[in-house]
Amino acid sequence: MSAKNIEKDYDHNKEKIWQEKWQDDEIFKYLGDGTRPRYIIDTPPPYPTGKLHLGHVLNWVYMDMDARYRRLKGYDVLFPQGWDCHGLPTEVKVEETHNIKKNDVSRSEFRKMCVELTTENIALMRRQMQSVGFSQDWSREFITMTPEYRKRTQLSFLKMYDQGLIYRGIHPVYWCPRCETAIAFAEVEYSDNKSQLNYVNFPPADLSDVSNIPEDNSYIRPDSNKVDPKEKGILIATSRPELMSACVAVVIHPEDERYNHLLGKYVEVPLTSQKVKIIADEEVDPEFGTGAVMICTFGDKTDVSWVNKYDLDIIEAITEQGIMTSAAGRFEGMSLKDAKIASIKDLKEEGYLIKQEDLDQNVGQCWRCKTPIEILVKKQWFIAVRKLIDDVKKSSNEIRWVPDHMESRLLNWADSMEWDWCISRQRLFATPIPVWYCKDCGKVILPNEEDLPIDPTEDMPKQACECGCQDFIAETDVLDTWMDSSISPLSVANWPDPSYENDFPSTIRPQGHDIIRTWTFYTMLRCLALTGKKPWEDIIINGMVFGEDGYKMSKSRGNVIGPEEVIDEYGADPLRAWAANSLPGSDVAFAWKDIKHGYKFLRKFWNAFRFISMHIFSDDDLSNSCEIEKYLNPMDKWIIAKFNSLNRITDQAFSDFEYAKTITSIEQFVWHDFCDEYIEAVKYRLYGDDVSDESRIAGKFTLKFIVENTLKLLSPITPFFTEEVYQHFNSESIHVQQWPDLIESLDDDFLRDNGDLTIELIDEVRRFKSSNKIPLNVPLNVVNVYTNEDLKDIFNLYSEDIKGTLKITELNILTGKPDVHENVIEVEPDMSKIGPEFRKDAGKVIGYIKSHTPEEIAKELDQSGELTIDELKVSDDYLNLKTEVVGSTGEKVDIFQSEKLDIILEVIR
Repeated sequence: MSAKNIEKDYDHNKEKIWQEKWQDDEIFKYLGDGTRPRYIIDTPPPYPTGKLHLGHVLNWVYMDMDARYRRLKGYDVLFPQGWDCHGLPTEVKVEETHNIKKNDVSRSEFRKMCVELTTENIALMRRQMQSVGFSQDWSREFITMTPEYRKRTQLSFLKMYDQGLIYRGIHPVYWCPRCETAIAFAEVEYSDNKSQLNYVNFPPADLSDVSNIPEDNSYIRPDSNKVDPKEKGILIATSRPELMSACVAVVIHPEDERYNHLLGKYVEVPLTSQKVKIIADEEVDPEFGTGAVMICTFGDKTDVSWVNKYDLDIIEAITEQGIMTSAAGRFEGMSLKDAKIASIKDLKEEGYLIKQEDLDQNVGQCWRCKTPIEILVKKQWFIAVRKLIDDVKKSSNEIRWVPDHMESRLLNWADSMEWDWCISRQRLFATPIPVWYCKDCGKVILPNEEDLPIDPTEDMPKQACECGCQDFIAETDVLDTWMDSSISPLSVANWPDPSYENDFPSTIRPQGHDIIRTWTFYTMLRCLALTGKKPWEDIIINGMVFGEDGYKMSKSRGNVIGPEEVIDEYGADPLRAWAANSLPGSDVAFAWKDIKHGYKFLRKFWNAFRFISMHIFSDDDLSNSCEIEKYLNPMDKWIIAKFNSLNRITDQAFSDFEYAKTITSIEQFVWHDFCDEYIEAVKYRLYGDDVSDESRIAGKFTLKFIVENTLKLLSPITPFFTEEVYQHFNSESIHVQQWPDLIESLDDDFLRDNGDLTIELIDEVRRFKSSNKIPLNVPLNVVNVYTNEDLKDIFNLYSEDIKGTLKITELNILTGKPDVHENVIEVEPDMSKIGPEFRKDAGKVIGYIKSHTPEEIAKELDQSGELTIDELKVSDDYLNLKTEVVGSTGEKVDIFQSEKLDIILEVIR
């Protein structure tokens, strides 16, 4: 123990020293040898953008507090760090950085650019994570672009393919024209958009020259016949007139009396001349638009459903780049935006457009580049999600969700699954789909497991096809990046090595609520498929971070605060305390006042530590708690009992992920119970000459015990500050210590309650001093406390601490009520009342008051209730009386009664 080199103020710039020392000493390394119970964290692998944001901080502080707490509780904690490198974000950034598109350079050159960018960004974010004090075991870092991880992903593909859970098929898929790739249903985000609803007349079709009208289809190819645009047919309200060339039917509700007489008849699609049949379906909403809807291939999911339901033709009017095809006729080669403008213009000029209305839409867009998505028919690879829905839901019910209501998001998503998971992407930087196709028979060729990882565009099968052909076509598509990250708990456990079962399932999955439908759902599905087990025991959900303006942080709003801004000014610990003071699952607003509050609390704790350091770091033997315990004052026992309570509360709160409860409870204890009350109460024993050595040593022991052990409770939240202080107690890191034990002999509610009552009495006297402008260090001669028998016994037990804390010369704890009375010491006439009332006799009244002493006037008022001056009667309403309270000894006293305690205090200054 040492009191040397304790600086006046806590210096948060020393955080860098501890970051490096923790890494050098490998104090967070996972042993995995079975000597301690295991605690496995399935860490989110973020995209390596090169910059942490406050959302990362919130998420990882939750993880780090949990990891540090579990280590204190004796667990062997595996807290790895992963990086989800592949996919659209990295490719889009490379394209932006180098001002290219993915196909402008060779595949290998583009991948090299992606690897270089990713490697740089990982290094930046690794340092940033360490600056916030995250305690990952960096020897267990996993990076999805490495051969080792690609091997795992490809092996999982092969195993699920063998199970019949992965297949290749031609289906409608969500497509991003900007990224030129399919995306999964879960990767579609929705945003509000202002558009127009265009009311367009579809005139009756002229079928006079049409032979062999199909009975089982609704679409007749365009011809040259002309129809009258104004001839009444059926009115369609559409927000996507550019897709008219892909219209294959018009649908109405079967009970819509406006239109059901038209069922089975054909109308002509404006601008394109194809003829489409009017059919009926109960899914049509008669109240929206005109109640008649054109079915296009494909405008939305409902179109897909109707096309499949009625086996309608498919017209591909849009290319992968979002350009109109030859099927669009006059609009061929236009972008979707230009085609919409041109379509509306032509509809107006040719007389088909009846009117337009403003429309509020919820438009699906690519979750990365925010481009509006389209639905295209493509040959893609899929996971048969719906085969595993029931298993996912059953597994979810076996997992503890924190908060529990978040489970409904997963279950609702599972119930809404209509399409299988499209896992193929038309990109380059990702895990290759490990497949070739026989050039002759088209059979799917898979590699051997021992040959993984492979890139089919560079590697070749080691054996001929069953048909004898040795020529193969490489699969150029790659896997969705969620195929990498959704096996994270398996990767953390070192699957497929048989030893993985030691660390699987993971103990906990921490993540944000925004990726429940993706990362949570996909991980559960894949782990169940590959192992038959749930991936974790617990899942804890954190919310999103909002700016001080109440809106989600975004560059466009200008409300983004980077963690480095906070760390430079205040250090990482106040930022961590801000993150801790939030509720799982709830969004949290960033506010500088919260950072400043955390910083102020740490400085308060530092100042208290610095003050007591001159006392606790001495030659006195403070180590033998059993020997010292018999010398503890009641106030010592009270603060230790309060600490026991804090210990129990924070232990349970950490275990239940109630981090806001931990930080608020610790702050309340340190700030109020320890600093404001106990330290003030123990000072007289540290400095007084008439205090025994045993009492002084007991006080020092208590100060040391409280500081040293409170630091341990606080260390998962503020690791840097607690390490800095703890080093004065022990050269070992605080982060390799154990959670403090309760002192059972002092874990007593009576000690806590009685001490609390005594503290309230002390605070009452302090408030008296403050209200009477008496400095707190000025002694009081006599304080008499009048109370009931129960409180008398308690206060007598604490009498020495009460006297010493408040600097009271004589303290008497009594029952009953004080014997006091008021003396009138000054009488002044109230001229504002006497003049108007007595007029010419006012002088007589004033003269009478001046000629008598205050005691004489008080006696006459007490006996008669008024003064008699000749024929005049003067009540005390016309007088200003100044009084003082005197006690039984005749001395002036101050009397006041507590609002919280059954006490009356009599003070002789």
